[in-house]
Parts: sequence; structure tokens; C-alpha cells
Amino acid sequence: MIEEKRAAQMEGKFFVPQGAKVVFVVRIRGINGVEPKVRKISRPLRLRQIHNGVFVKVNYATMRMIQRVEPLVAYGYPNLKSVRELIYKRGFGKVGKRGSWDRFPFSDNRIVEESLGNFGITCMGDLIHDLWTQLQRNQQLLMTFQALVAKGRFLPKVEAEALL
Repeated sequence: MIEEKRAAQMEGKFFVPQGAKVVFVVRIRGINGVEPKVRKISRPLRLRQIHNGVFVKVNYATMRMIQRVEPLVAYGYPNLKSVRELIYKRGFGKVGKRGSWDRFPFSDNRIVEESLGNFGITCMGDLIHDLWTQLQRNQQLLMTFQALVAKGRFLPKVEAEALL
């Protein structure tokens, strides 16, 4: 798998693990000294602040966008367990109209059913399964994830790849 990833990188292409449908993208840098096009691309990804994270559906267009904003972000392909943990620990939904969203935590099945019942989501398990399989519909219901600040520092890309 590592050789495939390196070969794709040398050709300027993307390596996507088999079966990956979702990418989790976290913003790790500010916008000072960044070219305007990169700033503009970070808006549709909903990465407006440092340590914001979002789930993004894997397709050619989104991977090109992620490649353009790569100096600002870190990304990876989560498994179902990590998606579940993120939703339970840091997941918030939004209800209401644009501009006046009400933010609520995904902590209780009753709250989830009241706010998302019209989409056929009645419990946390349904929400996680729908997020894992049909991201496009649920992405609009999720607020961006606020990640904790890392203790220490982020490793440069060269050092991080050497640890693999």
C-alpha cells in the first residue's frame, strides 16, 4: 500500500484506499501568506478556522480541492469506528434556517429523532450509518468539528512520512 501511495504521488495522482468513501479534513494552518486561490478553495470545504474538521465525500473534484489546500490542511480516510467516535465526542448538528442555525449536540436519540426524523434518521446508529454511506445528504446537517489543539507541534510532512 505504501508503494502504491508513493507511485501515485510521484505521478501527481491520488491514492485512495479500497472502499474509502469519506475523507476527514482538518485545517492546521492560518491563512497569512497563503495565495488567494487557496483561501477561496477552503470556503466550500467549510474550513474557515484553524482546527475545524469536516467530512468530505471522495471524488475527483474534492480530491483536487484538497490537493490545492494541502498546505493548510491534514486529511485522512477514517474507518467506521473513528467516524462513530467523532460523532459521539465532537458531533453537533444544526437545525433552522440559514443565518440562524441552532446548534445541538448528538448526545440523545430523542434529540436526533426530533431534529432529523423527517430524513428517516431516528437514532445515533442511523445517523452514523447514513453519514458513512450517503455523506452528501447528511453533510448539510453537521456543523464543522472543533478539534482540540495539538500538544506540541504538527510534524512536517517529511518527518510524518518517515514515521510510517
